[in-house]
Amino acid sequence: MLKTSGLFVLTAIAEIVGCFLPYLWLRKEGPVWLLFPAIISLALFVWLLTLHPAASGRVYAAYGGVYVATALVWLRIVDGIKLSTTDWLGAGVALLGMAIIVFGWNQHG
Repeated sequence: MLKTSGLFVLTAIAEIVGCFLPYLWLRKEGPVWLLFPAIISLALFVWLLTLHPAASGRVYAAYGGVYVATALVWLRIVDGIKLSTTDWLGAGVALLGMAIIVFGWNQHG
């Protein structure tokens, strides 16, 4: 479970970076070269998704929970926005959903 969660976090960071850099370019007037590491990050994101040991639909569903929590941590650390109690509660619910799906991987073909 720890290995899977760590892989999900790396996958989420790759996706967030791949989307954040074009955002900086488009909305914050960042330099166009930001698109190059964004492309690499999104390619890494796709490759990381292939490393998960379950059917793609289950991986995407479970990954969504980790993505929610990782995006909120990004919001706090990178954007400097204080998280609310409901942010933390929502992240906890999302991670609980991820855990339920991952624990069920061995029970389904």
